[in-house]
Amino acid sequence: MLEIAPSQQAAAWLGAFDKALEAGDIAAAANLFVDDCYWRDLLTFTWNVTTMEGREAIADMLKATLAATRPARWQLTGEATSDEGIIEAWFTFETAVASGQGIMRLRDGRCRTLFTAMTDLKGFEERKGATRPLGVRHKADPEREIWSEARARETRELGASEQPYCLVIGGGQGGIMLGARLRQLGVPSIVIEKNARPGDSWRKRYRTLVLHDPVWYDHLPYIPFPDNWPVFTPKDKMGDWLEMYTRVMELNYWVATRCVGASYDEAEKVWTVVVDRVGQHITLKPKHIVFATGAYGPARPIDLPGAGDFKGELLHSSQYSSGEKFRGKKTAVIGAASSGHDVCVDLWESGAEVTMIQRSPTTVVKSDTLMEVGFEIFSENALARGITTEKADMIVASTPFALVPKGQRALYDVIRTRDAAFYERLAAAGFALDFGDDETGLLMKAYRTGSGYYIDVGASDLIIDGKIGIRSGVAIKSLTVKGILFEDGSELEADAIIACTGYQSMNETVAQIVSREVADRVGPCWGLGSGVKGDPGPWQGELRNMWKPTAQEALWFHGGNLALSRFYSKYVALQIKARMEGIDTPVYGAVSNARR
Repeated sequence: MLEIAPSQQAAAWLGAFDKALEAGDIAAAANLFVDDCYWRDLLTFTWNVTTMEGREAIADMLKATLAATRPARWQLTGEATSDEGIIEAWFTFETAVASGQGIMRLRDGRCRTLFTAMTDLKGFEERKGATRPLGVRHKADPEREIWSEARARETRELGASEQPYCLVIGGGQGGIMLGARLRQLGVPSIVIEKNARPGDSWRKRYRTLVLHDPVWYDHLPYIPFPDNWPVFTPKDKMGDWLEMYTRVMELNYWVATRCVGASYDEAEKVWTVVVDRVGQHITLKPKHIVFATGAYGPARPIDLPGAGDFKGELLHSSQYSSGEKFRGKKTAVIGAASSGHDVCVDLWESGAEVTMIQRSPTTVVKSDTLMEVGFEIFSENALARGITTEKADMIVASTPFALVPKGQRALYDVIRTRDAAFYERLAAAGFALDFGDDETGLLMKAYRTGSGYYIDVGASDLIIDGKIGIRSGVAIKSLTVKGILFEDGSELEADAIIACTGYQSMNETVAQIVSREVADRVGPCWGLGSGVKGDPGPWQGELRNMWKPTAQEALWFHGGNLALSRFYSKYVALQIKARMEGIDTPVYGAVSNARR
C-alpha cells in the first residue's frame, strides 16, 4: 500500500481540482494550494508564458480565464513519486481548444507548484506518427506533381506570389528550430539568414569554439543527435548539422538575406518588411515577425578612451576568428567570461603572448564537475532511468523561476566544497572569483544578466600556471599608442586588443530594423528583475519578452542556447499557429517591462 499512496494522494488532489474548476468554484480551487504556491502556465489558461505566485494570484487568473478555457479530463500519467515529503505527479488534461500536460508537486496534501503546458491545438495537431503525410497519391494522373516538384513550386512562390504568414529574422539555431516547428504546424514561413550558408553563424566563430553543454542537453527537435555524437559539439560540426537540418526539415530558408527595415500597419494587422536578398530588394508582407537573432542583440560597442591613439589592432570578439595572425605578438583580451576565456586559449595555442583583463569577478565551474552534479537529468544515466531529453525539458520548465535560486545555491555549496583546491589555486593566480551576488552561481547569472561566467574546459589551468597572464581589480584608464594604461598608472603593451565585452539586448536589433520607438516600447529582453545588479525589473516571475506576446503586437522574440531554443520554439509556434487559424487567444498577464 505504501508504494501506491503517492499516486492515490495525487489522484485525489487532481480529482478535487477538476471538480472545483468544473463547478466554477475558484475559492475551492485556490484553497487546494499551500500559501507559498506557484502555478507556471505555458499557454493553456493564459495564452502567455507566465507564473502566478500565491493563492490570490491564482484566483485572479482563474477568474479571468476559466470560463473561456473550460479545462477537463484531468488524468494522471504514470505513478507519482515521493521525496522528502513532496509528492510529484505528471498528468494530462484538455481545454476548449487544446490538449495539455503538466506536473504537480504536493506538500501535506496541497499543491506547492503546478505546471501546465500546451501540447497541441485541437484539430491542428502536427502530422506525425499515425497521421504522418502519405508522401504520394496512389492514383495514375498525367498532371501528377511529385514531392520534389511541389517543394520547388513552394520555394518559387513563397515570398513572391504567396506571402509568408510569419517571417523569422535570423537563421541560426533559434531561427532554424522555430522554422521547423512552424513548418510542422503548417504555418507558411520564411527564415532569413545574412550568411551564405545555414550554420555559418557557428562556422565563422573562433577556431577552438566547442559547445560547453553536453550532447544530451543540446538536441534539436524532431531529429536528435545520433548516439555516436561527441559529448561536446565542435562549432563546424554544429554548423554542418544545422545545414543538414534545414534541408531535411524542408525549411524555406533564404541565405545571404538581411532585413533592411520593417513597419507594422495597426489597421491592416500586417508587417511590411524590406529584405536585401543577394543584392535584390524584396518586400514581404507577413502577419508576424520573430526576432531570432541569437541569444542577444548587436555587439556591445568598444568604448575605450584613447582608442583612436592605439596603433595596434582593436576588435570585438564577434570579429575574431583565429589567433594565427597574432603568433608571436603581445595580445590583451578585455573580458573574463566565456568568450574571453575561449579567445585567450585560442591565442595561446596560436603562439601569442596573452593577458586577460578582468574587469569584474567571474563565476567559474569545472566542466566535469558541472557534468556530474549540474546536468544530472541530461545524461546517459538519466536516459537509462527513462528520463529522455523531452522529459528533462519538462522537469526544468516546471520549476518556477522564484524557486530556482534556492536549488542553485545548494548546488554551488556542493561545487565549492568539491573543487575547493582548484578555486584556491585560481585565486592565488590573481583571478577574482564569485558565485553571484546571492551565491546562486552560473545559471542565475545566465538568466539575469547573460554575463560573468565560464565553464572551465582548459583556460583556468593556463591562468593558474601563468601561461595566460591576468590583470584584475584595476580599471582601464585609457588606451595608449602602445597598449593599455590602467588607473594605478601601470601599463600593458599590446599589439592587439580583443574586447570580449558582450552584446546588447535583442531589442536593439528591433531599433535598427523597426524603430527606436518600438524597441523602447517592448524594452530589453532576458533578465528576471531579481534586484541583482544588471538585472532591472520589474519582477514578474519570468524572463522578459522571451517566447511570448510583447508590447508590440505581432512581434516576438525567440532565442537562447540550444536547449531553450528547442523547448520554447514549440510554444512560440503554437501561439502563431493559433492566431493564423483564428483561434481566440486572450492574453492574461502584463507584458514584459510593464509595471504591475
